[in-house]
Amino acid sequence: MDTTPESFLDLFPLEAIVYLTPDSENVLEDIHPDKVYVLGGLVDESIHKQLTLQRAREQQLRTARLPIREYMVKAPNARNYHSETLAINQVFDVLSTYYETRSWPAALRAGVSSGKGYVLPDTAGQ
Repeated sequence: MDTTPESFLDLFPLEAIVYLTPDSENVLEDIHPDKVYVLGGLVDESIHKQLTLQRAREQQLRTARLPIREYMVKAPNARNYHSETLAINQVFDVLSTYYETRSWPAALRAGVSSGKGYVLPDTAGQ
């Protein structure tokens, strides 16, 4: 892994960047080696709806979200809590596992904790 103080906007062409945000209307269906995936994270205790999407739109970046709704179901829970917002390390785990397995169910199982209120259909009753 390389780190730099430079902005990703200065390092990569805009058409190569895909900004990942849970608020995107576009579903990430596959990972392409010619794209640069930006994990749009906030270091904050509260969730600011649409903020990462707004930031991506300001930069005219393509956006996508993980296919949580497409592969997972809402699990019943006492708080009726369901969130598609993940921590950066969880998104990284999902992407890494998907890259290795090419399986969204396996990837989402690896990165989406049950505390988010979503489970794979085969584990919904457990």
